[in-house]
Amino acid sequence: MLMTPEDADARFAQLAAAVDEAIPARLRQEFAEHLSRQPVLVARQGIFSTHGRPFAYQLSFRSGDRACESSTWGPRQHERATAHVLGATFGRSDLETVAHGRLLFVRCPRAYLVGELTIPHRPDRLVIEITDTELVDPQLIAGIRRLRAAGFRIALPGFYGSAAQRRLLPHADFVKIDVRDLDVEGRPVVDVARAYGAMLVAEYVETPQMLHQARALGFTLFQGNLLERAGVLDRTGARQLSSGS
Repeated sequence: MLMTPEDADARFAQLAAAVDEAIPARLRQEFAEHLSRQPVLVARQGIFSTHGRPFAYQLSFRSGDRACESSTWGPRQHERATAHVLGATFGRSDLETVAHGRLLFVRCPRAYLVGELTIPHRPDRLVIEITDTELVDPQLIAGIRRLRAAGFRIALPGFYGSAAQRRLLPHADFVKIDVRDLDVEGRPVVDVARAYGAMLVAEYVETPQMLHQARALGFTLFQGNLLERAGVLDRTGARQLSSGS
């Protein structure tokens, strides 16, 4: 029997959870203690308009220890990395030294989307990104609807038109497409991505040719090393805000 995309998503989520649960509690505690001793760093890369002006910033996890940055993490490690990014920005003073009045895109795993973990109530700045590995089920859809009702904007990164991603399109304010795939995917995937009126972001713009192609296909926002390489901000010295701030 053929496996549907939804079945594959569910299998992936179950496998990731099983791998994460297999990590001994002692190692998880050591990992948390290790992070607590590290500098409070966050990476920032600009997202630019067609006129070359900064429209928003992408924030991502950085650590003083490269061993802590791994593509093999399970859900709990991703949750802790997201907590680090949110705490380094929204949990400290002088947010505008990071934001400069612009939107901040942060990739948030499932626990944040369904309300198991708390998202800072800053819909004026925070754009919530959903990864393409998340299981798209009624609980996730309900969580996204609650977030949008609270004023948050939603972004879908790495869009290539999977069944799970298409289910999320009606709830997306931004859709990000890897321009390196446009030679294969081309206009059809772009047309699908904009079907519900989302703003399109061209990701991984590395060459002038990629930028020209993305503009020709109607992209209005652009992100990649051609425009700006990600820089690392040190937030260690910024005052931590109390929970009531």
